[in-house]
Amino acid sequence: MFISTLAALSSLLLYGFGLANATPVNGTRFDGLSPQARDILSRAVPVAPRFVAYSDKFVSGITGPPPVADVEGFNVFAMSFLLLEGAFDKAEEWTQLTAAQRASVKSEYAAAGISLVVSVFGSTDVPTTTGADPIATANTMAAWVIEFGLDGIDVDYEDFNAFDAGTAEAWLVSFTKQLRTKLPQGTYILTHAPVAPWFSPNIWTNGGYLAVNQQVGSLIDWYNVQFYNQGTNEYATCAGLLTASSSTWPQSALFQIAANGVSLNKLVIGKPATAADETSGGFIAPGTLATCVEQAKNQGWSAGVMTWEWPDAGAAWIEQVRSLAFPE
Repeated sequence: MFISTLAALSSLLLYGFGLANATPVNGTRFDGLSPQARDILSRAVPVAPRFVAYSDKFVSGITGPPPVADVEGFNVFAMSFLLLEGAFDKAEEWTQLTAAQRASVKSEYAAAGISLVVSVFGSTDVPTTTGADPIATANTMAAWVIEFGLDGIDVDYEDFNAFDAGTAEAWLVSFTKQLRTKLPQGTYILTHAPVAPWFSPNIWTNGGYLAVNQQVGSLIDWYNVQFYNQGTNEYATCAGLLTASSSTWPQSALFQIAANGVSLNKLVIGKPATAADETSGGFIAPGTLATCVEQAKNQGWSAGVMTWEWPDAGAAWIEQVRSLAFPE
């Protein structure tokens, strides 16, 4: 990504745009770049490792994203959720800010190397089951991203009945393709947040997320894989998370998913911040999770970590989780 982005910047500089102070992107400063060049960099898709925090929580005194200091150590913040019927929670709070306030927040986040995205659907929406048109839905949601000046979109699709029925895969493929026509790759982030069992082979009628990945994986920047809420003892140890899932959800641990054809460094490990942030298992204390992350890195993985949700997971949480493998 940085090679192609820098090539674009070079062309801008060659045409004589004025110089200005640089903005750090993913921890890097680009001194002497024009405002237009810096805007391109501020929208660049973060390179791995990605550290992603979601939030749909109301916090008194904070409208929209938290102060940058509260999420230092992350490089993506996902405001949740944009639904079929419109924006709610953190996504709605973003719309309540003035354009000038949003621009100020975006500038502060860009300066800290943190991208701002919106997460769509979540557990509330079941777009396939309710008959939402994937093309029209993609057009509407992409337009919202553009209107409100965000860096991209996260597809937190949780229509479990549709996967059971074998109708989810085609819907997601059409939705993803249309999102990419509106939110070009390399300019906008596009991620998916599947539950880990959807990568299990030979369970889902039309292939589950392995089929989605085969058809549109090249359009998806990475997967924020939900290794939680799938059973009390599922993905609850480093071994169960990384190398050998249970027989309930076979071949859905991190390295097993990669062995079945998904790019290893697109598989971001998703975990709840606290036991209170999960409803049916998967919590691993941050100190233990740090050892799991270190083990994964030692085996060639560097995709990153996602958490549900801020403020339970803030700067101190991600500092601990990163401490052994990706210290700041």
